[in-house]
Amino acid sequence: MLDGEKGNYDYLMANDIELRNPNVVEELKWWGRWYIDTAKIDGFRLDALKHINPDFINEWIGHLKDHFKKDFFCIGESWKNDADYLLKYIDATQGRIQLIDVPLHFNFLEASLKRNEYDMRCIFDNTLLKRKPDRAITFIDNQDTQPLQALESPVDYWFKPLAYSLILLREQGIPCVFYPTLYGAKYSGHANGKEVFIELNSVPSLEAMLLTRKKLAYGQQRDYFDHPNTIGWTREGVNDKPLSGCAILITNGTAGNKMMEVGKKHSKKIFVDICGSRKEKVKIDKNGCGEFFVNDESVSVWINEEAVKFFK
Repeated sequence: MLDGEKGNYDYLMANDIELRNPNVVEELKWWGRWYIDTAKIDGFRLDALKHINPDFINEWIGHLKDHFKKDFFCIGESWKNDADYLLKYIDATQGRIQLIDVPLHFNFLEASLKRNEYDMRCIFDNTLLKRKPDRAITFIDNQDTQPLQALESPVDYWFKPLAYSLILLREQGIPCVFYPTLYGAKYSGHANGKEVFIELNSVPSLEAMLLTRKKLAYGQQRDYFDHPNTIGWTREGVNDKPLSGCAILITNGTAGNKMMEVGKKHSKKIFVDICGSRKEKVKIDKNGCGEFFVNDESVSVWINEEAVKFFK
């Protein structure tokens, strides 16, 4: 086992699957084949990996790949706020699994609680996203971190639009969107002996960011992580994606502005904030640069004015 927490921590919630027994291993291989044949799935989310011997994971994924003559997309959750540990797990499984970037979630949590005292230039420090981005599954919250759950650590609501822009509109990482942040959710539970009602509200501008990712967030990325509160980046776009390219500016402090380059191909084009926070229009100069703006504690996503038609 890779993790020494509580011994080797294999008895999760008083359960144990005896993976030293070859009959158990063969049954799980059969189950994997049956699931793929029945549901026609292309991948798996493997939960609680730090409780499972990684040798089994290698054998199981390898068996399915050999049997079906194809690769499967496998997302793994090994809940550890430690990028070194996650990298060790990736090495042990020979890159077969993309891991949920737990350290990034806790960076977002810390930033949301510290507000403008958090240095936004450090938002990716000590994360899987920074150290091995092709293996990083990025997220803000999930079913374990929401209120009343075992790993409760919800990112403060005001920061969620900023965080989603950081995972959706950049080149690095494989983002995962939590269902309630798009559609909302209500539920009840108990805390300190009392019934508690929880409402998770949808995140403003999230749908616009998802469409921006799909239609426009392509091409060369230029970073402007040059201020402790106000940071930004641009995507230049690519020729085979019409009107692609965008500029993103976020701040955890007061309203700000930044001169950023989106590329000479956008010269003389007009950019607007698809999030709707800023009403002015930005004209890109002959060098492909423009001065972009953002309101207090928010994010603005600037796109070619002609691309607004994609959002209607």
